[in-house]
Amino acid sequence: MLKQLQHLMAHGVLRPLDLQFAKFLGQQEKNSDKNLIMLLAAMTSHELGKGHVCIDIEQVEQGDLFTLPAKYRDALLALVPEKNQWISELSAASTISNGTEATPLAFDGTRLYLQRYWSFEQRVANRITKAAQSVAVNAQLSNTLDELFARQYHFLFSGLKKLENNNQVSRQQLVCDMLDVVGSSELDWQAIDAVLLAATKSSELEPLDNLIPTKHCVNWQKVAAAVALTRRFSVISGGPGTGKTTTVTKLLASLVTQAQQDNKSIAIKLVAPTGKAAARLTESIGQAVQSIGLAPEVKEAIPTDASTLHRLLGYIPNQVDFRHNKSNPLHLDVLVVDEASMVDLPMMARLLDAVPEHARVILLGDKDQLASVEAGAVLGDICQFTKMGYSQNQAQQLSQLTGYALPVQSHNNAVADSLCMLQKSYRFDARSGIGQLAKAINDGSKFKVEAVWAKGFSDIRFHDLSNDSYNAMITMMVNGYRSYLGHIHAGDKPEVALKAFSHIQLLCAMREGDFGVVGLNQRIEKGLRKSDLIPHGDEVWYSGRPVMVTQNDYGVGLYNGDIGIAMPDPVDQRLRVYFDMPDGSIRGVLPSQLPEHETVYAMTIHKSQGSEFEHTVLALPAEFSPILTRELIYTGVTRAKKKLDLFATEKVVARGVMIKTQRNSGLAALMS
Repeated sequence: MLKQLQHLMAHGVLRPLDLQFAKFLGQQEKNSDKNLIMLLAAMTSHELGKGHVCIDIEQVEQGDLFTLPAKYRDALLALVPEKNQWISELSAASTISNGTEATPLAFDGTRLYLQRYWSFEQRVANRITKAAQSVAVNAQLSNTLDELFARQYHFLFSGLKKLENNNQVSRQQLVCDMLDVVGSSELDWQAIDAVLLAATKSSELEPLDNLIPTKHCVNWQKVAAAVALTRRFSVISGGPGTGKTTTVTKLLASLVTQAQQDNKSIAIKLVAPTGKAAARLTESIGQAVQSIGLAPEVKEAIPTDASTLHRLLGYIPNQVDFRHNKSNPLHLDVLVVDEASMVDLPMMARLLDAVPEHARVILLGDKDQLASVEAGAVLGDICQFTKMGYSQNQAQQLSQLTGYALPVQSHNNAVADSLCMLQKSYRFDARSGIGQLAKAINDGSKFKVEAVWAKGFSDIRFHDLSNDSYNAMITMMVNGYRSYLGHIHAGDKPEVALKAFSHIQLLCAMREGDFGVVGLNQRIEKGLRKSDLIPHGDEVWYSGRPVMVTQNDYGVGLYNGDIGIAMPDPVDQRLRVYFDMPDGSIRGVLPSQLPEHETVYAMTIHKSQGSEFEHTVLALPAEFSPILTRELIYTGVTRAKKKLDLFATEKVVARGVMIKTQRNSGLAALMS
């Protein structure tokens, strides 16, 4: 068996780590078939490297073993007992327990884990299940929610002015979309239409308050806030532009109002997985606090600065654990975690361990985005329960808080009662190709994707790959980067150049090759030099070079994913790399002080999570690769705020959108 595994490592199937772990267990095993234990140990380690928390023994079919060619697979299987003996062998093994003993592997009767990952999963499931139980809610919060989520007619009025087919049917559909109408048959549409036609400003639509009562509507933002008020753990998920930040800001205002009415203080913390995501959260929460129109004392109590998870927990140099843990919990009452899809299983376990029992945890994220780079898909696992709907007790409680009549499902699952999916995008309306394309990709239908392109939306363009289109893509990026480089040449402030740089970004699926980050960065750099936009020569550092940090450096205070631009210091003219910090400030660092980094005219889609760009250019390889999945393409497309250019082949896109990423995990089963 060891020779076979060494052979697999030599062919790049296994990592050296997988082989050494299997060898170690083979040496330690006393009770069961050593070959089987070595094989399954190698598989478990191998799958963990691909993001799977465990392997499901029942689902390990012979044809799926390492996805190997038959000659390799048959040679391995010839060395181990028949499949029907595996469970009994695992149950008897000395190197495996049910998780309660300090053995290298844990087996729950179905799934095989590395022991520490079994522990992570147990801790996350136990904490979420406990925190998801119902808590008492002040009845006065219903009035607070009514005020915070009061109808605003400017979206409807603006939509009426933009209607292409301004007829009664179109106007009725627009009203249903904008006012979240779910029960339209009992409404007086003639009277409603008369108000629509007569309105010359948004305030003249207010008679609709009486013509369309709340009981005929469901504002999912308001429902999401109500859900979070009823639980110490909640999830608010939704795609781009669905208003997650606005919703959570109004939710925080509700909690602050309640605390102030009770003469209590409330400590709120905002966090995100990366510095870039934290900076975006800081900006968006700050804007929301100012635009909602809150009382001064409420505004003051809502923080507008977010930090990274690592900074919140307190990084300890050269250790995997943090300063804050179960024995030394965080000092907070409410924790908001943005971009939660990026949080892996070990980090989620450590985070929940450090949150005090009384505190509320609110996860924000898009369940359809890429899962974390490391093992696990925690947000995706949790959001599996959304299909269950709300139990009778929860639907009744939400109805009392919101005034909406919500459908009731027959179940008693606390996690399902702690979730809300935001279903309407305020950024992408019916005339938005980006929104339509994202939805078609999420549906996993190549026919729907093709139909979107056929409609000729002005904000999306598809470029079939060829030598000409490839060169056009390089030219597009060179021209797109003229703006930020112009600001640098003009001596403008670093914050101006950083903002201009984020207007356009090239995203790639891969690192290597003509369509990978490395090759495209080199070609764009060459094009910029040819256009005299950056200095000629082979100098690594030059004014205008954009870089992305690729390794956390807690001493310097820069983290994986942070983007900076090199430019002269306004005072001493020394070249520094300037970064947007999570608190909204700008920081300059000497190139020699930077942690590991790389040029970032182009970046991978994975690295783009937590960021948004006015204009996103997405490049997919000419040949299909297993990494091209629905989630990857969806994540790339939804980084675009206003404009998307996709360079790909129809065949690659069609195949990719039909492949949904599956990560093996037992988390959902533990919370059922």
